[in-house]
Amino acid sequence: MSNVESSRVSRPIAFVTGASRGIGRATAVALAASGFDVVITARTIKDGERREHSSSIKHSDTRPMPGSLEATAEAILEAGGRALVVAADLLDGASLVAAAERALGEWGGVDVLVHNGRYIGPGNMDRFLETPVEMFERQLAANVMGPIILTHELLPSMLRRGHAAFVGITSAVAYGDPTEPAGSGGWGMGYGISKGAFHRIAGFLAVEHAQDGLRCFNVQPGMVDTERGGMDEGRHGFGGWGAPPEVVGRVVAWLLTDPRGDAYVGTTVEAQYLCHELGLMPEWKGPQPGRAAIRYDEAPGRLRDLEERIDRP
Repeated sequence: MSNVESSRVSRPIAFVTGASRGIGRATAVALAASGFDVVITARTIKDGERREHSSSIKHSDTRPMPGSLEATAEAILEAGGRALVVAADLLDGASLVAAAERALGEWGGVDVLVHNGRYIGPGNMDRFLETPVEMFERQLAANVMGPIILTHELLPSMLRRGHAAFVGITSAVAYGDPTEPAGSGGWGMGYGISKGAFHRIAGFLAVEHAQDGLRCFNVQPGMVDTERGGMDEGRHGFGGWGAPPEVVGRVVAWLLTDPRGDAYVGTTVEAQYLCHELGLMPEWKGPQPGRAAIRYDEAPGRLRDLEERIDRP
């Protein structure tokens, strides 16, 4: 057996979406450093590509953003892993199917699926009546249907591995409302409702496939300062106080490689707090709570308390 063939057998395979920059890039590199080969997908293949990335319909921004799949692939190689670069667009279901088919065809299967990619574009930071209906449709298509399509294609091969994992990079907006309007410290409805729907995927998969060896996690990154955020989100009241993306990457890698990670299966992992608690990134000072303009939905906790008070027959 050649060294390349031996590597294919001995190293598990992760599939990471939105891996050209930010949390996706950091997660792909952390997984490579932890023993994985990584399939990476996004729209941006080469540095310098231009496309619309403004969060608001009120202005356009097509400046090239730092980061690309090619740059992430180089970092993966430096971390000791192999990289398979596959262009894909969450708004293009055919491209997602093709990405899955290429991963399965060239590498034979996937052990870990990390859904990090999300809709980038106008509507994320616009108020309800300012947002055209088609923008809501695009956000739901990218943030919900895109992950569903990709999971539908990859899950059978994952289940055949016998010990696979699904990781959803969720958001606190999935279980909380803004206390300020979009553009003034809050966020658009399309972002919140689409992440809320995405947040539920992991739980359903866990119920149906835990007995098949599938471990499911929702990982909530908190406020993270990314390359895109530095270019766009400051004007909307965000940025400058978030964690580095590597915090999330190290937490995902820890969950998937440390036996203690099994204690978090089926839960929503608050990445910044777990990273700080475990000392996974000693050079980082830790979370800054209370900075986000958010009111968390405590209805599930209240309902649980009410149910526990009922006298059982």
